[in-house]
Amino acid sequence: MTTVCYVRHGTTPTTGKVLPGRARGLHLSENGRAEAAETGQRFEGVPVTAVYASPLERARETAAPIATQTERPVVIDRGLVECDFGDWTGAELSKLAKLPEWKTVQRFPSGFRFPGGESFVELQARLVAVTGRYRAKHPGQLVVAVSHADCIKAVLASALGIPLDLFQRIMIGTCSTSIVAYGAEGPMVLAVNSYAAIRRFVPATETTAREPRAPRRMNG
Repeated sequence: MTTVCYVRHGTTPTTGKVLPGRARGLHLSENGRAEAAETGQRFEGVPVTAVYASPLERARETAAPIATQTERPVVIDRGLVECDFGDWTGAELSKLAKLPEWKTVQRFPSGFRFPGGESFVELQARLVAVTGRYRAKHPGQLVVAVSHADCIKAVLASALGIPLDLFQRIMIGTCSTSIVAYGAEGPMVLAVNSYAAIRRFVPATETTAREPRAPRRMNG
């Protein structure tokens, strides 16, 4: 099985206030840097093969402590980049929430495309394709993918087999980790929005980065 640890980037000065999208120049706040450092510590003893990150600064800065902890370089993957919010990029969330389209974003996201930007259907297809690449390149290994909230929610919805229109029910906090093991029988979701040590969910100490054991299925 290929195990992917999806990590959301840490807090920025605009988190919860603005829809930053793909705008450049947004870095982690002081709190976000502390969150990222703690996230790196959660990967202690975990046999990580590769660390991938969205090209945006806040994702790269979150990935850096993980890379240091696991002694793996950060590889930039454009497939992990934030959703293209088009004309909504940089808008205040409080103002967007007053638009009639906001109800569609929350209740019928599969039918929505951001003006001048990406649709949620395209976002999910992109993240599923990224996962497919990791499975092909890292069979039986564990990789880290540092991305953004909507990206992670979309790929988790696919792994859980739930409609995209329900993906807004998934909570992905800053610097949380969600873990999915992909095998021949389909995906197995091991953790969602977790802040626990990663070794609680995946084999760690006695396996090598090239030979992690598949997690056991839990019945009952």
